[in-house]
Parts: sequence; structure tokens; C-alpha cells
Amino acid sequence: MKSNLKFFKKKKILPIDKFFQNVLYDKKFGYYNSKSPFGKNGDFITSPKISNIFSEMIAIWIVSTWEAYGKPKNFNIVELGPGDASLTNILLRVFKKFPEFNFTKKIFLYEKSEYLKKKQKIFLKKDNVTWIKNYKKIKKGPVIFFGNEFFDAIPIKQFKRKGRAYFEKYITYDKRNKIKEIFKPASKKDVKILNSLKSIKNQKFIEFPKEGLKELKKISKTIEKLNGCFLMIDYGYFKPNNQNTLQSIMKHSKNNIFNNLGKADITCHVNFSLLSEYFIKNNLKVKKTITQNEFLNNMGIFQRAEIISKNMKFTEKSDLYLRLKRLLSHQYMGELFKVILAYRSQFNSYNGFK
Repeated sequence: MKSNLKFFKKKKILPIDKFFQNVLYDKKFGYYNSKSPFGKNGDFITSPKISNIFSEMIAIWIVSTWEAYGKPKNFNIVELGPGDASLTNILLRVFKKFPEFNFTKKIFLYEKSEYLKKKQKIFLKKDNVTWIKNYKKIKKGPVIFFGNEFFDAIPIKQFKRKGRAYFEKYITYDKRNKIKEIFKPASKKDVKILNSLKSIKNQKFIEFPKEGLKELKKISKTIEKLNGCFLMIDYGYFKPNNQNTLQSIMKHSKNNIFNNLGKADITCHVNFSLLSEYFIKNNLKVKKTITQNEFLNNMGIFQRAEIISKNMKFTEKSDLYLRLKRLLSHQYMGELFKVILAYRSQFNSYNGFK
């Protein structure tokens, strides 16, 4: 238990987002800076690891958006939190089938973890990819931002409301070094922000992605300046319902959130109504948020599966469709995962969205 105190960084008490920021991203002990969490041998599996078809659909969506923008000579793609670079690898492979686009595009990877960045560079062999720490390197647009399970990994604040008063959750420890949660009155600055957002205003328990929204603000400003859009896929809900969605996963199973700190993943569900409201406040337009099932079906994932399965053996074909079921079924990722699109361009017809 004493080893967990290193995440407090000599402070007795921390707001929950700052504490889990240390747990996940500490340069020496943080979860994302000490191991590769992806795949069967890791703690969880993402859509690009389930089937290459997922990544192919994203690649086709990007190419079709470039065409819809009039095939501009400067076209940028920023992948947010590329993880083990499985998706990036398939994007590069698919883009080669579209020579005109492939010659035009520039791919930027935005990765916070130095450990994962090193893994990505080895895997991709630095092939036509640039790693960035901010978006200032992108000088000419348009630009597409894409994130798959990016936002859920950014630590959140949690508040409870009693009447008009807000109380923020903090993490501390007792004399036996046992970690515990306490609530303290929220800052006036945070209360003002919470009261300004319609999508969370009447909630008695609020999850507020303060750091995540700062990231979205930078993305929104870049899109507003250069033109383009932001496509994000993540697990979450359309409307909040006083949920505490913080969760920990280790070796593909649920883990007590204060156990195995630095060795287990900690995430939260994404409030898509809040994201939509925030994008609009930052001068972007937003398509109606849809499920992953709807998006992939609109993109023609079954038609693609039929084409590539024609020459497959029965066992290979069965495996392919089992993987599709995992991506599309309401029992798995199809309904839980949502897709949001924020954009600046006057062009209103984005493939995958009606």
C-alpha cells in the first residue's frame, strides 16, 4: 500500500483527475509509460486489434472526406493517442491504393506516452509519419483529427451537487496509508463552468473532463483556423444520468480502482452530449452522434467483408464474422461505442453520417 503513495508526489491530497493523471502518465511509474496495454497479452483490446476492417473503414472515410473537400493539395491527418500504431499501419497501407491522395497527405501522431512513442517508431519505421507535441507544426489545412479511445484515457474531475453547492472529489490517505476519497467545496471557477453547461447543469453527480476539454479547445481552434473536422470514436453515453463511470481494467478483467495502481488501466465513459455542446460553443458544427454500429454500417463494412471473404476458408470466414460481431453487436461494442463528428467546413455531407 505504501508504494501507492508515490503517485501523490509529496502531496497529502489531490483532486481525482490530478491523482489519476499521475497514476497513468507519471514518467517513471505511470501505467502508459511502463508497459504496452494492448492486445491479448495486455489489459484490453481496441477495435483496430479486433479487425483490420475497422481501420480500413477509417481510411476510406478519410479519403472520401479529402475528395469531398475538393482534393486539396495540403491535407493533414492527426491521429490522437495512436497506442500501438495498429490503426496507423493499416491507414498507411490503404492510402497507397489511392496514389493521388497518398502523395498529398501528411500524417501526424499525437502521443503523450514516451514509452508508446518509442514502440510506435519501431513498428512504423518512421514511414511518412511525424510525431508532434502540439498542433502548431500544421501550417496549412484542411486537417482531420481522429481519435479512437483517446478521450476516455484523459482523467476527469468528479463533483456532487447539494442544492446550489458543488463538492469536488479528492484522493487522500489515512494513518495506515490506505487511500480514500473525500469531498471538498468546489472552486468558484469550476462552479461557474459547471453552471454554464446545459448538458450537466441539473445532475447531482457530475463527471467533468476539464483537461479533456482543454485539449478539445486546442483542436477546435486549429480546425477553425485551417478548416477540417474531428472524428472521434469512444465508449460512452448520449446523456448523463448521475453515473460514476470511473473503471479499472487489468488483464481483460475488472479491477478495483485503487488496486494495482500503475499496473492497471483507468478510464471513464465519455459524455457525448457535453462534447457536442462544447464543440458548438467553440464555433464548430456537430453531426448527430451515432453508434459505432451505425457508422460502420453506413461506411459499408459488410460489403467490404463480403469482398475479402470470397476466397477464404470456412474457418477464416467464421473468424472474420465473429470479429465483425464484436465490433457491431449491441452485446459488445456496437451500441456502447459512439461516433461524434465536429467540423467547420460549409460542406455538409460527410460519408458515414446522414
